[in-house]
Amino acid sequence: MKLEWEGEAEDRQAALHASEERAQLEAHTTGTPIVLGNEFSEIRVSRVETRNGSRLMIHSPRSGQWVALCPFELEALTWQSPATFSAMIGHPFGPLVTEDA
Repeated sequence: MKLEWEGEAEDRQAALHASEERAQLEAHTTGTPIVLGNEFSEIRVSRVETRNGSRLMIHSPRSGQWVALCPFELEALTWQSPATFSAMIGHPFGPLVTEDA
């Protein structure tokens, strides 16, 4: 007997795609990555070069989650209030705004 869930094949394919994308980005790392951590989290920050310019890749080794942000997306972080970050931390691993909205 094999346990399966609805969407398992799609989840597997998405995970493989994300892993391949991260490996491609890491292959184009510029400089030495920076590791930041405290008692709650540890992240690795790297500058990666893409065909559309530099990105800042933020990777959480503990969870395996990562994101590559362009300069404009990084600037958008400066426009946020502490309440935005509190909301993000309050709902980990999920979007702050759903795509249905």
